[in-house]
Amino acid sequence: MEMNSVDQISNHIGRIREELRDHPHKSKRYGKVASIVGTIIECTGLHASVGEVYGIETIMGTVIPAEVVGLKDHKALLMPYDQIKGMRSGCKVEYMGQSLTVSVGPEMLGRVVDANGDPIDQKGPMLCSDHQPVHNDPPSPVEREPIDEIMATGIRAIDGLNTIGKGQRVGLFAGSGVGKSVLLGMIAKHSDADINVIALIGERGREVQEFLDETLDDELLERSIVVAETSDKSAMSRIKAAYTATSIAEYFREQGKNVLLMMDSVTRVAMAQREVGLATGEPPTTKGYTPSVFSMLPKFLERVGKTGSGSITGIYTVLVDSDDMNEPIADAVRSILDGHIVLSRRLAHKNHYPAIDVPESISRVMPSIVTKEQRDLAGQVRDLITTYREAENLINIGAYVEGSNPKIDKAIAKREDLESFLIQDITEVDFEIDLWNAIKKIVE
Repeated sequence: MEMNSVDQISNHIGRIREELRDHPHKSKRYGKVASIVGTIIECTGLHASVGEVYGIETIMGTVIPAEVVGLKDHKALLMPYDQIKGMRSGCKVEYMGQSLTVSVGPEMLGRVVDANGDPIDQKGPMLCSDHQPVHNDPPSPVEREPIDEIMATGIRAIDGLNTIGKGQRVGLFAGSGVGKSVLLGMIAKHSDADINVIALIGERGREVQEFLDETLDDELLERSIVVAETSDKSAMSRIKAAYTATSIAEYFREQGKNVLLMMDSVTRVAMAQREVGLATGEPPTTKGYTPSVFSMLPKFLERVGKTGSGSITGIYTVLVDSDDMNEPIADAVRSILDGHIVLSRRLAHKNHYPAIDVPESISRVMPSIVTKEQRDLAGQVRDLITTYREAENLINIGAYVEGSNPKIDKAIAKREDLESFLIQDITEVDFEIDLWNAIKKIVE
């Protein structure tokens, strides 16, 4: 009897498997839209988990992908990756059966894509054979290689005084209109990276086109991939664009390349996550940012680094609110990254470009990638700038008497040489000079 029971159960399971194989739609999970409040779509009938992706059929016959961002009162809360035009109560919701992936390959070089990895540059379709998960795990801490190579950017104030290494993550902190996008373009144009992955997230459409026309010449575009998701797109698409750009960079790192990932800006991604968090009922904290914002930031920032196969050097712009370098996102990002470059509005007003505030900036890996003599030279330059800045008011009103302080006298004497060294035209590159000898001549 026991054998008969086991046989019956086995036969029953076999029939179920045959039915699912003959009618695969039975294995899919369906639900329907119950209500739409703002950008949140409440669905019933789904045995969903957070992070899954579903397709919602609209009355126009299109299918809009949406991600589960929460569960409430036996309902799944979904946020779409596109506009919710054409949705109404009762629309069918179907499980898409796969995690988020992006098609990747060498064919992406020279192209402009959206958050889904689809081309938007009107250059025709893009056939990539490989796929990369959008949400990937960071490399294990024990798999990370030490950063011991210099990443040349072509910017004197960075290469000489805040040297960046291959595999380092650096924040570019600036208020609006201080020149961070121009500085990003200069770094992209002059860096010695094999491949540039440039993520323009939450920017104006005009700025994206200007960046493509004015910054990316034909030679640079051939080794660059641009991921653009403008401010008019949904919050989920803007968040996804950050992960997509990181995934593309990871693919090329696995191919043994030294990749430069530039993201403009992390603040726009955080704002998009705040929008999602508030819509799902998360409690707001400082300046309205929800707890999920601060848990999201390390998820894509920690994926960047150097491994045994290759490296990703990350440069992330942070748009500081009211020039407050201690605002919540700036503070959180600075604690995660390996250094920060601060752009000063005061310097920009003096027509000092790039407006890098050298004493306020720091590269945490610089001591391990330059020599002791070079560290000492950079320290002397910082000391001269800080000394002059502290005595500047006295000097300007004529209250300082020459000879009163030897350090201030030297700072005054070296001021013009320092300014001419730090001010750099868009087309000017520091490779054309012997950088460290130039610094040595200034401080001697």
